[in-house]
Amino acid sequence: MTQTNKPEAQQDENQIIAERRAKLARLREQGAAYPNDFAREDMAASLLERYGELPAQEFEAKQVPATIAGRLMLKRVMGKASFGVLQDHGGRLQIYVSDDNTGKEGHAAFKHHDIGDIVGVTGFLFKTRTGELTLRAHALRLLAKSLRPLPEKFHGLTDQEQRYRQRYVDLLVNERSRWVFAVRSRVVRAMREYMARADYLEVETPMLQPIPGGAAARPFRTHHNALDMELYLRIAPELYLKRLVVGGIERVFEINRNFRNEGISTRHNPEFTMMEAYCAYTNHHYMMSLTEEVIRHAAESALGSAKVVYQEREIDFGKPFARLTMTQAIQNHAPEPWSAAQLRERAFLADKLRALGVAFGDEQGWGSLQLLLFEALAEKRLVEPTFILDFPAEVSPLARRKDGDPELTERFELFVDAKEIANGFSELNDPEDQAERFLDQAKKKDAGDQEAMYYDADYIRALEYGLPPTSGAGIGIDRLVMLLTDSPSIRDVILFPQMRRET
Repeated sequence: MTQTNKPEAQQDENQIIAERRAKLARLREQGAAYPNDFAREDMAASLLERYGELPAQEFEAKQVPATIAGRLMLKRVMGKASFGVLQDHGGRLQIYVSDDNTGKEGHAAFKHHDIGDIVGVTGFLFKTRTGELTLRAHALRLLAKSLRPLPEKFHGLTDQEQRYRQRYVDLLVNERSRWVFAVRSRVVRAMREYMARADYLEVETPMLQPIPGGAAARPFRTHHNALDMELYLRIAPELYLKRLVVGGIERVFEINRNFRNEGISTRHNPEFTMMEAYCAYTNHHYMMSLTEEVIRHAAESALGSAKVVYQEREIDFGKPFARLTMTQAIQNHAPEPWSAAQLRERAFLADKLRALGVAFGDEQGWGSLQLLLFEALAEKRLVEPTFILDFPAEVSPLARRKDGDPELTERFELFVDAKEIANGFSELNDPEDQAERFLDQAKKKDAGDQEAMYYDADYIRALEYGLPPTSGAGIGIDRLVMLLTDSPSIRDVILFPQMRRET
């Protein structure tokens, strides 16, 4: 093997890979490459939990055997003895290798192992002079050779794009990344457990749909060869879940993947995860309370606390969430007093949007313009969890109209730190009203609006059988995990985010 005085991180990576491939070739010659008969019996975290606080003399009085396996993350060679650190998915444990316990051949083999190699070790636990729990190796096996060097140990994988592209390396060397995705797993598990206890039935609905519905978004298209038909990746499971409510499944939910052929930003990824739920014989007030309780439970279960710090601002999910109408939110942040009546006048709204430099179209009514004004003035100032209610019917094609004020709907959105976390409403169960709104959406699509909804005749037929009074909501899991883990980008909480192809 070529010798060098340079630290491994400074050597040419191709040279390092070549040297490691040479080691692998020798292992192949010996018939010792990639064995599959090593049985791990212990995990680092459980050993540290059980024995980490025991005094050293306890190990001297009674031998405690252990068999671990993991990735070699640190190695320090000192003549007749060496130390290393193995990492498994639960933690790290130090190992001690010496001529006396493993024999000179075993110790010599360990000296040639590289950082990143996957190693199995059997031996007995003891405490070092500094009190660190350590496994005194009596037998070692190289289980898998790492041909590529890990990032330099003091800096880890710091290039953000490389972390997203090579998540496998990011997880190996960045403890925080492993923690983020452990939190995400606990969030999903907590939401699922809460819904099951509330007697909701978990289901799965099609990802490939002949008509994409349930949201205003541009879909991905594909072609099914056997059926010779165009299909779409779902943009939301909503219309299928409500079909199930028609069919008598009165409490239903799905933790689902959705796909929208739209822009990428710190808050948007083309594929994302939501929990969507529907409950018969309830309205949007019930669903707001359910949404609040599910999110609070997820935070407490995943973190042990309902209080989090996101980008240096404390957010308390334990307090009752604020509730404001869209009109009230705009008025709270308007530069001067505006009446509720003015906020329904298209000319007034258009004038205010022009002054703010917000673009809008001639075809958009007052409802669309009011939403644009809300987004420009109020949305970015909603830090604490806040429900916004009373969305205009024009921008809510699937929501039930509000009794006594049919230009508004019984719809809400939940905002936290200016991020939309949830969207829900009392469901529109009038098939004739829904048909008219689908037709209006179809006209917008024909006029060039690629995010307008399609007319779904089968969904109308389902409503004609009778959908009971129902409320529903979708909770964005990715954005919720961003808040709970203080992650500035949605890519930080998605294991494999969409990226441009490497050049």
